[in-house]
Amino acid sequence: MPIPILETERLMLRGHRTSDLEDSLAMWSDPEVVRYIGAKPAGREEVWARLLRYIGHWSIAGYGFWQIRERATDRFVGEAGLADFKRDLALSFDGAAETGWVLAPWSHGRGYATEAMTAVLAWADASIHARTVCLIEPGNIASLRVATKCNYREFARADYKGTEVVVLERNRR
Repeated sequence: MPIPILETERLMLRGHRTSDLEDSLAMWSDPEVVRYIGAKPAGREEVWARLLRYIGHWSIAGYGFWQIRERATDRFVGEAGLADFKRDLALSFDGAAETGWVLAPWSHGRGYATEAMTAVLAWADASIHARTVCLIEPGNIASLRVATKCNYREFARADYKGTEVVVLERNRR
């Protein structure tokens, strides 16, 4: 299935390509980036598998993650989207799509995560009509703020691989 291109005032979200490996590797191998996402920098093999999972998700689920680029410069910003990660949690999402976002350190604090997720969620509302949830470590205040701006509210806490996570669901109003 063709992956839609989403554009905002400052960003372009497009499907991942195999040529995106180096940008994704630089981001996922940065300790600052993964501090609240597993806490372990990823290597080339892990990032390659992630990239393939992103690309394949679209054909299996009809939704997935986008690569985020700055429109004015074409600079890599990060990744955002929806997924069904089949997480090993005691808590069930009842078929909800899980949203997520991760940005390169240079782009933090610029409102890019909220801008990208607003576009992703507008697309999801119009295209897949599914409930969405997200998992965020309690210490990740920046991501919790983004989730709040996108109308997510905590509905549970859970253990995921030995780490407590806040589980949020979105009120679509």
